[in-house]
Amino acid sequence: MGPVVTFLSDYGTTDEFVGVVHGVIARLSPEARVIDVTHGIRRHAVEVGARVLVRALPYMPAGVHLAVVDPEVGAGRRALALRLADEKRFLVGPDNGLLIPAAERFGGVLDAVEISHSPWRRERPSATFHGRDIFAPVAARLAAGEPFEDAGEPVDPGALTRLVLSHARRDSGGNLVAHVADIDGYGNVMLDAEHDDVLASRWELGARVRLTSRDQVHEAVFARTFAEASPGELLLYEDSAGALALAVNSGSAAQMLGLRLGEPLTLAP
Repeated sequence: MGPVVTFLSDYGTTDEFVGVVHGVIARLSPEARVIDVTHGIRRHAVEVGARVLVRALPYMPAGVHLAVVDPEVGAGRRALALRLADEKRFLVGPDNGLLIPAAERFGGVLDAVEISHSPWRRERPSATFHGRDIFAPVAARLAAGEPFEDAGEPVDPGALTRLVLSHARRDSGGNLVAHVADIDGYGNVMLDAEHDDVLASRWELGARVRLTSRDQVHEAVFARTFAEASPGELLLYEDSAGALALAVNSGSAAQMLGLRLGEPLTLAP
């Protein structure tokens, strides 16, 4: 297998942006294989992008991981390339916290360089398309095997911007308070609760769980698969990443519940 570049963004697929980034990488590292993780991250949803990277990258080959969810493009934030401690992996993207949870998943940041003025960037970079003009050229040259240290100026890894990701907690009554971490294309609502929260709750398959959000109360069945709920029924389940999620068999939990990103909800027997 040749070098691998994975690519995640909030660019969508309607415009030419994703294709242009592919083209820049192909010109500079023609042997590289680009794997699109997703370009459907909600616009400017840095925390969602960070969570998707953590979920997806363990299934990707070691290589260069390019991620662009960058609401401050052209402003004061730094552009970064990171060398990780495990598996000869590199991350390239903005210094807004997007990269750090994934970096920690692979042993943390071994070295960091600031690439806003990288000698590898395109001449006269656009103020609004750093994915094309800065991040893609650096990712391509790293994939081609050029020395990491040549990409830019060293940065103290301890000075990088970090996100504080939400986590589920227990309220005074011992009920689980979780938050909406993401909503997928099927309308399934992913929560910031994990397998250990399920174990602590001692729910058994088939149990009924009460969901309270914005003074609205819903009832869900705790199930292993969608088919274990009746059509149109709300279910609570562990998704493929081991997190709690809400779904409607043959429907949309997001539409049924009207939940928004970051919104809390309480789960109780």
